[in-house]
Amino acid sequence: MKVYRGGRSLDGAVVTVDGRPLSPRYDLKRLSATGFEWTYQGAGPAQLALAMLADHFGDDARALALYEPFMARVVAELDNSWELSSADIDRALAELKA
Repeated sequence: MKVYRGGRSLDGAVVTVDGRPLSPRYDLKRLSATGFEWTYQGAGPAQLALAMLADHFGDDARALALYEPFMARVVAELDNSWELSSADIDRALAELKA
């Protein structure tokens, strides 16, 4: 099970997966010029949602199809410092389908 963590440093927003930096996946779709963000709906949170789902699924097409509702429902609601497991992401996605 993967664990995604986000927090803030002097360099800005930092997101890791299992202790390693999470790739923003600009190769898949560039939504934000400034990288990851959360706590609101916008380009930075959308980039984070896309990157997390692409990593979580290992399926770029599925991540592209679901990042917008995931951003609105999950990423926009995260606190300044947060942690999500693979199970948390699966639960959130199941709620989106309901």
